[in-house]
Amino acid sequence: MTTAFDPIQLNGLRLANRLVMAPMTRHRSYGPAHAPTASTVTYYSQRATAGLIITESTQPSVVGQGYPNTPGLHSEEQITAWREVTDSVHANGGKIFAQLMHAGRIGHPDTLPEGLVPVGPSPVPAKGQIRTADGLKDFLPPRELTGDEIWATIDDYAAAARNAITAGFDGVELHGATGYLIHQFLAPNVNLRTDAWGGSVENRQRFLLEVVRAVAAEIGAGRTAIRLSPGAPYNDISEPDADTTYPELVRALEPFGLAYLHLVEDSRESTNVIRKLFSGPLLLNVKTDGHTTPDELTVIEEGVADMISLGGLFLANPDLPARLRAGGPYNTPDRDTYYVGADKGYIDYPTLDA
Repeated sequence: MTTAFDPIQLNGLRLANRLVMAPMTRHRSYGPAHAPTASTVTYYSQRATAGLIITESTQPSVVGQGYPNTPGLHSEEQITAWREVTDSVHANGGKIFAQLMHAGRIGHPDTLPEGLVPVGPSPVPAKGQIRTADGLKDFLPPRELTGDEIWATIDDYAAAARNAITAGFDGVELHGATGYLIHQFLAPNVNLRTDAWGGSVENRQRFLLEVVRAVAAEIGAGRTAIRLSPGAPYNDISEPDADTTYPELVRALEPFGLAYLHLVEDSRESTNVIRKLFSGPLLLNVKTDGHTTPDELTVIEEGVADMISLGGLFLANPDLPARLRAGGPYNTPDRDTYYVGADKGYIDYPTLDA
């Protein structure tokens, strides 16, 4: 019987176990460069016993930034800073993918350089507010991308993927989930376009598939992965046709030979459908009422998925695989420091040895 502690191969990349550190935005890339810091190096290195680390969401371009103090992969300074992270993770025996995420309409002009505004498939603002340096502010209508700008944005993803490999990452995960730009193109309540990028399901899937194609051509499909969240309502997304859209999308992704598919679970029924359609490794973020718990590791033993991604547990327990083997105990995440602060709640969680 396969367990979460068994190794797995991702197109030749050997992972020591199937416990994956989920991407978790931490808002600690302070300064105008939006580059990782020495504390970032420590944060990821502490968690290198994960089978795979997926970084926090990292913008592929300046205008792709949605929140304050998030890192990028579009400048030499950022590449150099990320290289320190990857070198340290590798020195500690770990593997690490960069998650590339363009926020699209989930942003605000206050977070961007003067003159830039958030962009999206259509000028449809999200409901709600976003945290800026000056506090919470309402979302504004994004500027609709032109056809030429869509292709330029695809090129930005490919360039950021190339930068990730230059920075020493083992691969990249494209964030196509939870209401950010790729997901916005998929969603009929956000994508109101009537050109080749909108309207039909096939047209709404086009942006995602072109990004995957461009990134795979740049760094190889075996180092390219994608995250999907079928039907997830995050960031004011509505997908009434998710049950038909995503099986069709997964069929289109299947021929690429991607490193893995990271699925944010909507229902076990939907997961089982996608599992049958995707022959590559399936990484599952299990649907729960809160944080994923050790009880959910059974999805590996039952063959529901090949790997499991864990967020809050990895945030608070840098030596999580050892704790899971030992049956605990587990540190409790400090929610007040998730998205703000310095080293407290970031690199000061104790290990079992401590």
